Amino acid sequence: MEEKVILQMEGISKKFGATQALDGINFELKLGEVHALLGENGAGKSTLIKVLGGIHQPDAGVIKINGQAVNINGIQDAQNAGIGIIHQEIVLVPYLTVTENIFLGREILTPFHTRDLRQMNERALEMTEKLGLHIDVTTKVGNLSIAQQQMVEIVKAISFNVRILVMDEPTSSLSDEEVGKLFETIHRLKQNNVSIIYISHRMEELFAVTDRVTVMRDGTYVGTVNTKETNSDKLVSMMVGRSLTNYYTRDYNMTDKEVLRVENITKEGVFQDISFSVHKGEILGFSGLVGAGRSEIMQAIFGNDSFESGKVFLSGEEVKFKSSKDAIHNGMAMVPEDRKKQGLTLLNSVGFNITLASLDSVMNGPLLSETKRKHVINDYVEGLNIKTASTDISVSSLSGGNQQKVVLAKWLATKPKLLILDEPTRGVDVGAKAEIYAIINSLAAEGMAIIMVSSELPEIINMCDNVCVVKAGKIVGRLGRDELDQEAIMRFATGGE
Repeated sequence: MEEKVILQMEGISKKFGATQALDGINFELKLGEVHALLGENGAGKSTLIKVLGGIHQPDAGVIKINGQAVNINGIQDAQNAGIGIIHQEIVLVPYLTVTENIFLGREILTPFHTRDLRQMNERALEMTEKLGLHIDVTTKVGNLSIAQQQMVEIVKAISFNVRILVMDEPTSSLSDEEVGKLFETIHRLKQNNVSIIYISHRMEELFAVTDRVTVMRDGTYVGTVNTKETNSDKLVSMMVGRSLTNYYTRDYNMTDKEVLRVENITKEGVFQDISFSVHKGEILGFSGLVGAGRSEIMQAIFGNDSFESGKVFLSGEEVKFKSSKDAIHNGMAMVPEDRKKQGLTLLNSVGFNITLASLDSVMNGPLLSETKRKHVINDYVEGLNIKTASTDISVSSLSGGNQQKVVLAKWLATKPKLLILDEPTRGVDVGAKAEIYAIINSLAAEGMAIIMVSSELPEIINMCDNVCVVKAGKIVGRLGRDELDQEAIMRFATGGE
């Protein structure tokens, strides 16, 4: 790999009101390298990338490409400079096809100045196949799975002939097979001298694909290390300013008292013959590949979706929920997979979101009690260590880890006896993950029954008492704590044997 520096960001500072988001950040990217940008949620990574992408203008500092200072005053300037960004959130247009999304704003035209859909479809198919994404490019993006949409985002970004490509949590919605294909694509891009800034909270990914790691903390530059010369403990210490001695916190408190029993529930074409039980103090894991049907099973149990046959029992009594409202009234709560779309009302305040599902408990007769409401809000902000300047600010201004804690607070305020957690640490940094694991452990220790759906095998193995493995809508394996390891889970998830 050549040592030529293609990008330099020197002394980049940015304020939002009284908040210093970036304070003199230095970052450099060499030709053909994969350089990780690492830090806790709120460290300033996304802000730095938005400065590079022309979304934010820095208050101070300079950006140089190939040694020349450049002004990036908008997204078009960034694209003209050869910079492409794959954002963590999907930014495709759902009612347009895969092809139309890839060529949006730069359509191929016929001699008559109409769209040449035939050529566009051919080019789109060629690009998707090259990345290993075997889909019909005339399909509307809204009909694709989240994993497929993420891959379309990657195809679109690469199609701009970028020289600097930013990948912000690109694997958060991908299966292991798709992650493997992404890594192959990254390797090909490196060979073509494309330089990549890679943002991920998954340490194993950084060691698999990156050359160097730059760590940020609280909007400041901490340091840059060669990936081969460091390890997870050193990186975590740089990120949080201390070592995390107990990353996974788990005391095992499972009892014989059954809280939930599911018997043979079936929804044709989605899941079939699902049976399991959860006990007081137990954390029951649900593992499997993306698209296996885990989230669909949980949505049906929680009343957000229907099932055609089978029974659900809560504390020994059969329940038939017509909606999630029924489930909540019966002592169930669910932290959904997508916190931004399903868990939060982003335009509303932190306090509004925390009490949204438990308004009945903060009423004085027909009226809302502001005293009770503030008491609940403050209890959970303090108890879950939610970092926010005020409970009255928009929840969208919080980091991903703190947003996730707000979703957790919202449901804990309903005082549930059963809590379903669907991907509870997705897009959350290691410091916030450790805090969330400690919270989950304390809830189980207090006797709460917990179902944890997760694509991250280390957290399944380290946090669960028992695990159900789902493949193609069926439970194909059940493992006790003493049987849990990655090979056993993956054997069931991929082959069902």
